[in-house]
Amino acid sequence: MREDAAPTADLLVSGSEIARLAGVTRAAVSNWRRRYDDFPAPAGGGANSPLFALPDVEAWLDRQRKGQGVSEEVQLWQVLRGAYGEEILGGIAAVLRLLADGRQAHGLPEKAARLARNLAASTSAGDVADALCERFTDSVRRVGSDQVTSPRVVRAVRHFAGEVASDATVFDPACGIGTLLLAVAPEGTGERYGQESDPRSADVARMRADLTGRTDVTVATGDSLRDDQWPDIEAELVVCDPPAGVTDWGRAELLLDSRWELGTPSRAEGELAWLQHAYAHTAPGGRVLMVMPASVAYRKAGRRIRAALVRRGILTHVIALPPGTSAAHALPVHLWQLRRPASPDDAATSVTLTDLTAGDPDGSLEPGPGQVVDVPLVELLDDAVDLTPGRHVAEPHRDLAAEYRSLRQELAQQLQGIEELLPALTAGDGPASPDGPTISVAELARAGLVAYTDPEPVSVTDQLDTDYLRGFLRSAANNRRSTSASGTFRLDGRGARIPRMDIADQRRYGTAFRALQEFEERTRRLAELSRDAAALARDGLGNGTLVPEGGKDG
Repeated sequence: MREDAAPTADLLVSGSEIARLAGVTRAAVSNWRRRYDDFPAPAGGGANSPLFALPDVEAWLDRQRKGQGVSEEVQLWQVLRGAYGEEILGGIAAVLRLLADGRQAHGLPEKAARLARNLAASTSAGDVADALCERFTDSVRRVGSDQVTSPRVVRAVRHFAGEVASDATVFDPACGIGTLLLAVAPEGTGERYGQESDPRSADVARMRADLTGRTDVTVATGDSLRDDQWPDIEAELVVCDPPAGVTDWGRAELLLDSRWELGTPSRAEGELAWLQHAYAHTAPGGRVLMVMPASVAYRKAGRRIRAALVRRGILTHVIALPPGTSAAHALPVHLWQLRRPASPDDAATSVTLTDLTAGDPDGSLEPGPGQVVDVPLVELLDDAVDLTPGRHVAEPHRDLAAEYRSLRQELAQQLQGIEELLPALTAGDGPASPDGPTISVAELARAGLVAYTDPEPVSVTDQLDTDYLRGFLRSAANNRRSTSASGTFRLDGRGARIPRMDIADQRRYGTAFRALQEFEERTRRLAELSRDAAALARDGLGNGTLVPEGGKDG
């Protein structure tokens, strides 16, 4: 235990924080809770988000020697990242194939195979599959990709789906690596079907289900809109987090498709094509839970289809989730619930609209006062058919004066000492020579001096300063190497080169780079606070809830 543990007596930590402390995934922490009777009991939080006393956790980790050095799980991930790079999903598929049938794929390093077998022997093949998929989800979502469904979205879908009958048929037409399908529908006597257009993701989903004993799950490969592999399925529950913003979804060849019973979606409304595909596979009385960009609720191009959903009593609930729920971006997303009427008189007569956008993405999903309203269908059928919950839910009373005071205080705190964060820099000798002594990050990784435990590389030796490494990786030359054709920046850059320096000089540069990063983070926060304060002040002055000081109203 650390000598400074005493002041943390009242500090509570989440499962994610324990995972970071021990250098493992959240799945590993969940396994520890199940496997070890002496794991600390929750000291706070709720059933779905328990919190634990940090001193108790640290003492348990010390007793169990967890987090001592680099775990085999972390080593396996590092080896796969080094061998596969951006094609890490192929590496995960190769490991799962090895665990499933013993075949070692060409290109899978022997060290990765050995580590995977050791982990499966000490835990289980299913635990290894879940851990690798969780690390993949974390690594993808941190760099702003929507390639996977975020844990927060999964949590929201599970919450609003409620308890799923064990004999129900469940379908996910864009299942990715199977995260949502496996999470929302526990194993039962019913069937769970998925389809995924990316062959590697489909393979991972299938093997993940097999290795975790999910014999009820069947996953097909193919584009669900263009090549539906399950044309006869009618499910009690359809869940889907479809591709967003895709215009090439096949409209030209699908113009006369029978699935468009609510209207043919425009090229820009691919999400409404996915919505109708899901509805076409819904049994009478069954439901659809579809993750949607917020803009689908109001875009002009989708008005006729939204009107049909409302008029026919198919749409039952729209939930605006908190910003940050989709970890790929900070924009709010919606969850739409549809229900296929079991008979002509079974259609909905109102739509429930829930606005959770003022909440915490990790907080409660139960709406509070003023956050939910049932709107009669006729009130939604205007010229816009805007289904944005915030337009219909009455805003609860806000103390704008207190909010404004709080924003001003935080602005003052953020401004204090910001100029001191900029490091003192003096003139150098000019641009560094391209022929100067440098070394590539790939060489450092091969030598075992750099690890990729998250999207940003980290030094694992006292010969290399992490802040120095990351600072030079963000230089102009290396920036170009780390930026894709689409403009996405990835702080990875195995092709990048950094100068050779002794450790003392590295630390001087590292200190300067670290100060610059803090300066940038502080200025970004200042910009956010400035926008919020100006918008709040303008609203308050406009509606009379705020007045200037010093006048007759002050």
